[in-house]
Amino acid sequence: MSRRVEITMSQEELTRFLEEQRIITCATIGPNGRPHLMPLWYVVDDGRITAWTFAKSQKARNLERRPQATLQVEAGELYHELRGAMLECDVELVHDVPAVTPIGIAVMTRYSPGATPDAVAAVVAKQAPKRVGMRFHPTRVVTWDHRKLGGVY
Repeated sequence: MSRRVEITMSQEELTRFLEEQRIITCATIGPNGRPHLMPLWYVVDDGRITAWTFAKSQKARNLERRPQATLQVEAGELYHELRGAMLECDVELVHDVPAVTPIGIAVMTRYSPGATPDAVAAVVAKQAPKRVGMRFHPTRVVTWDHRKLGGVY
């Protein structure tokens, strides 16, 4: 009998988990039809994963061609600690610099502890014209939290 139901995260647990983690793996489909996997800094914005990347990156080019991605984030080392989420997403690309800028500010603020708002804004202002924002809209979500099994498999 499958114990999948027992290890599934609730929406609240998933949101908290995503907010706790720091790096998500983003899979897009490359021009050769193979998965292209890259680590990505992100923020959780109203329950949605949001990020930015260089417009000329392979990831961005792949998303221009096919605006779909699969995201995965995981934690734990031993089997009874494993937890994670896989999100199949439609991706909204944001090209307009005034719309990319707040995405960049949110991401850089999260990953620059102790940086002043002015310092973050200065870095983002230089980078935003070369970047695209990405808003990931999940179409399917699979989660697991083996800690819920209580050590019994």
